[in-house]
Amino acid sequence: MAGALRYNGGVIGFLRFVGILNAAVWFGTAVFFTFGAGPAPFSTEMMNLLGLRNFPYFSGAVAQIIIARYFKFQLVCAMIAVLHLLAEWLYLGKRPPKWQVGLLIGLTAAALIGGYWLQPRMKALHVTKYGVNTPPETRLTAERAFRAWHGVSQGVNFLLISGLAIYLWRAANPADTTRFVSAMRFTMR
Repeated sequence: MAGALRYNGGVIGFLRFVGILNAAVWFGTAVFFTFGAGPAPFSTEMMNLLGLRNFPYFSGAVAQIIIARYFKFQLVCAMIAVLHLLAEWLYLGKRPPKWQVGLLIGLTAAALIGGYWLQPRMKALHVTKYGVNTPPETRLTAERAFRAWHGVSQGVNFLLISGLAIYLWRAANPADTTRFVSAMRFTMR
């Protein structure tokens, strides 16, 4: 009996560790990208490195590569979070709270929308904006559209960071761990 209790504690302990680690890495990546890696291609250091002539196009191209990897990493973290939620559900025998499932669906949807809809659209607008054979009016239209989509992207990213902070808090402070109350709790000693 004592071995079974240790095994149960070990399994849920491992599941909780995986969940907290994934949430922390996912949150940390989002914060680092937003405030560290994301602005770097547009810094004065990058401008000095590339030169004024090459700066706008190549810094944006570098940023697009970083953004694409960021969204792929977000999807990996989202899939780990979904698998973790399913594993806890199966192991504990109780459904997770609806708000938690909704939050995870929202975070996963944000990563999917960003990676497969928003990022390719912004990449195409970037190419149009700096295309050599692009007419000036098309270039201006692409620049305005890019600015608008970039604003939407930043807004979604800040919402994602907020959601990830809540998700990390939930992973670090789980609800009740068991569905059933042990018969041992009701015995008199």
